[in-house]
Amino acid sequence: MDAGLSMALAVLVLVIITIAKGVRLVPQGDKWVVQRLGKYHSTLLPGLNIIMPFFDAVAYRVTTKDIVLDIPSQEVITRDNAVIIANAVAYINIVSPEKAVYGVENYIIAIQTLVQTTLRSIVGEMDLDDALSSRDLIKTKLKSMISDDIADWGITLKTVEIQDINPSGTMQHAMEEQAAAERARRATVTRAEGQKEAQILEAEGRLEASRRDAEAQVVLAEASQTAINKITEAIGENDMPVVYLLGEKYMTALQDIAASENSKTLLMPADLPLAIRGILGKA
Repeated sequence: MDAGLSMALAVLVLVIITIAKGVRLVPQGDKWVVQRLGKYHSTLLPGLNIIMPFFDAVAYRVTTKDIVLDIPSQEVITRDNAVIIANAVAYINIVSPEKAVYGVENYIIAIQTLVQTTLRSIVGEMDLDDALSSRDLIKTKLKSMISDDIADWGITLKTVEIQDINPSGTMQHAMEEQAAAERARRATVTRAEGQKEAQILEAEGRLEASRRDAEAQVVLAEASQTAINKITEAIGENDMPVVYLLGEKYMTALQDIAASENSKTLLMPADLPLAIRGILGKA
């Protein structure tokens, strides 16, 4: 009786162990890779799965959720020999777990290294200004070049984003000095142009004033000529009124000179009317 009971218990334990080893519950979001006697046999999907006890074993548990890979920062040299610091982030999804675990030793490190080397290659073909202002272009090229490579590992690249792409500390200092020099140059040019405009306006003002003075002198000369012509026409041969007027002004001028504090010797013509006619050219 004791031997039979022991045998029954042994069989029961063996059955429990067999069931435990043969039944696998895969959680949602995972896929399990099964090996039979050390060789790949199948991939278990989420839910209840039955495997062959003692012959099959779950070798790898792989998540089917999107994986975020942080790509470490690295120094990249552009085509014009400028040094920039760049890093990225990649989003991947494992669609074939058996390819991911058997196709590469460590797919995480492999993808990180692949993104870094590809990023260096892309930026190395660009000038500094283009690299700093073309994130979308770099992203598109990076995704296109990596997708085909990691597809052989059963992995899909959902997207890749450039987190930071900035000049190195030395380059930033040089760029700041260049920007300061450019601002100083522009200020100098602006001042020079302002001075030039001011000088031009001043010269134009002097030219306009001279032109107006010349025009005024012409107008005054024409007015004097007209007045002289009219006076000449008015007096005709009768020069006595003119002689009288000029004599009056002449005497007034002599009185003013005589009233001056400076001592003077005045010479007066004996025949004042004749002198005036001589001035008029009618002597």
